[in-house]
Amino acid sequence: MQHEIKALIKNQTWDVVNLPVGKKPIGNKWVYKTKFESDGSLDRLRARLVAKGNSQQEGVDFQDTFAPVVKMTTVRTFLAIAYMKNWHIHQLDVNNVFLHGDLQEEVYMTLPKGYDPPPGFINPVCKLKKSLYGLKQASRQWFSKLTEKIQTLGYIQIMADHSLFFKVTDSTYTCILIYVDDMLVGGNDLTEITRLKQFLHNEFSIKDMGNLRFFLGIELARNNKGIHLSQRKYTLEILEEAELLDSKGVTTPMDYKLHHSSQVETPYEDPEHYRTLVGKLIYLTTIRPDISFATQQLSQFMSNPSTVHYKAVLRVLRYLKTAPAT
Repeated sequence: MQHEIKALIKNQTWDVVNLPVGKKPIGNKWVYKTKFESDGSLDRLRARLVAKGNSQQEGVDFQDTFAPVVKMTTVRTFLAIAYMKNWHIHQLDVNNVFLHGDLQEEVYMTLPKGYDPPPGFINPVCKLKKSLYGLKQASRQWFSKLTEKIQTLGYIQIMADHSLFFKVTDSTYTCILIYVDDMLVGGNDLTEITRLKQFLHNEFSIKDMGNLRFFLGIELARNNKGIHLSQRKYTLEILEEAELLDSKGVTTPMDYKLHHSSQVETPYEDPEHYRTLVGKLIYLTTIRPDISFATQQLSQFMSNPSTVHYKAVLRVLRYLKTAPAT
């Protein structure tokens, strides 16, 4: 927590001021998370200060909120081209990503727990100068600033996917794919890639993760036959959440003789759990087309699932149990 506070102060995220008359500050809270490596080993413990953006008012302390992320189709296309062209592929992670966006709106926040303000204030609050996790406009402000900085290096934003940037010279080709704070950098010029990484580190402070191995829950292994994608770890996490790690597997993802209906006879007691599992299965279809049809069928009953629908979800998971990795 102290490390996070120091980072926020160093980044000049806020000024401590007396709360102006008629203004209402938003709250905040600390969020703790344990991060793991792709092999399941401990990476680090993290404490993050998050603003309670649910109390923000549209038109008062935020305007637009949308920020694009790279499409999975773009990622797959990029990987295919990178392999065929024998490109270098590196992965970057931006530290404290949302703290880099500049705010145009006037936003006040209560003092975070553990932070002692300077003396001399009657009703001290934080007047935010830069975006903070939890603010509704945080993603948009970060992406806007990142786009502006990348374009100063001569990179061009692709209109078909706004999270893809490329730079071409007579003999080199370099591109960047952005998914919030995760980036893929690829190309045939290692000097340009190194130069780009140094520029981003100077501007934002990045973590250079080296050659691509794990991206958005997908494990990647490169050899002379291609780039192999696997979501084994992600699949096992879903099975553990559904308490099916010790279950018996099945050979098909669904009973093709069974026709699902929206006529609910016995509603499932925990529809939120159903929606969570189906949502994770949808993401799993990124590299598991064998469950696409079954998942698409089950996603039609998100609003009002029955016990029959839930049993069908469990069948898909038991099918994955037989082969968690493709």
